[in-house]
Amino acid sequence: MILLSSLIIKGRKSLRGSVRISGAKNSVLALMAGALLADSPSVIENVPLISDVMVMADLIKSVGARVEFKGNKIFIDPSFVGPYEPPYDIVKKMRASYYLLGALLGKFKKASISLPGGCNIGVRPIDQHIKGFETLGAKVSIEHGVIKVETPKLIGSPVYLDVVSVGATINIMLSSVFAEGTTVIENAAKEPHIVDVANFLNAMGANIKGAGTDVIKIKGVKRLEGIVHTAIPDQIEAGTFMIAGAASMGDVTVLDVIPKHLESVTAKLREAGVHVEEGEDYIRVKTEERPKRVDIKTLPYPGFPTDLQQPMAVLLSLAEGTSIITENIWENRFKYLDELKRMGVCAKVEGRTAIIEGVEKLYGATVNATDLRAGAAMVIAGIVAEGETEVVGVEHIDRGYENIEMKFKSLGAEIKRI
Repeated sequence: MILLSSLIIKGRKSLRGSVRISGAKNSVLALMAGALLADSPSVIENVPLISDVMVMADLIKSVGARVEFKGNKIFIDPSFVGPYEPPYDIVKKMRASYYLLGALLGKFKKASISLPGGCNIGVRPIDQHIKGFETLGAKVSIEHGVIKVETPKLIGSPVYLDVVSVGATINIMLSSVFAEGTTVIENAAKEPHIVDVANFLNAMGANIKGAGTDVIKIKGVKRLEGIVHTAIPDQIEAGTFMIAGAASMGDVTVLDVIPKHLESVTAKLREAGVHVEEGEDYIRVKTEERPKRVDIKTLPYPGFPTDLQQPMAVLLSLAEGTSIITENIWENRFKYLDELKRMGVCAKVEGRTAIIEGVEKLYGATVNATDLRAGAAMVIAGIVAEGETEVVGVEHIDRGYENIEMKFKSLGAEIKRI
């Protein structure tokens, strides 16, 4: 039996203080799959203890890996990994399950996995992953909801991605590290965790150049050895707390971050009239005034992250004037606004655009976290709203935020889990 929990938040709190940011979820999930490519154990440090990481641990254990946690470190021994099909009841919990396809194909020239799950935020096809595998010489078939990829050998080839895809970029990197010759990924994603995964694989012995640009070249090698690697900080968690500090008219410093990864967020907060101070590994956000209206268009990195438009919608709902958010990455990602309207947010959706008219205050209500990032937005709304808010569906939030209520408590929020 699954015990479901809620967050109870007493609002009108101005957040103040500092908060340490955990390792990047999107990076760690790919690093864990990448560790399977080595011939010896790896240790990944700065791992967030979140449910998605636990699901990935179960996934890689299901194909033979030995996994041990020690605090925020994870030990992965791939010595007994094989091209086994992970059980559907684990795969369905998380979309990033598909990284096992790339890793197992790269190591064993065959892999099979059920079509993955994850947040319900619209159609998220894996056609670019399949295109990459086929270009490397693999035969791909889908039977009864199971993707099967297999080839006698992988041959490095040019792969042009029709759309910028983080998942496809990483999966093609994982599958091509042992391919004969050179693989070139054009129109590759440039997100920080792409670079983190490439650095991890290179330290193990891979030959990857160009990560962080739109052209990545992978020259095949014979073997990889396990290493110790520290994951980068989570830019989305950092952005969430920055936006929460601004929305609450507070003074919040996020620690252990890479400010360059957050330039698009910093720029929009400054445009909204928020004071932002950057240090070598911290960002301080401070404001005492109602924010100004701004328009946002989500774009692949280094553009504004799609995973932060929901928290930003809360800030803009309190701004002076009318703001527009255009969602260019995923469709159906504005469902959460129906929940926020219960708290007094004034918004209407037209296709991929949300028009948000600022109001002077929000009011507490019971709201449902429709997905991971929407849940974070509702927590922020509860902190700034008048009265009490109950956020249900916290299991979505736990997929990507480590100890979210404790971190907000440390900043002065009145929040508890029941």
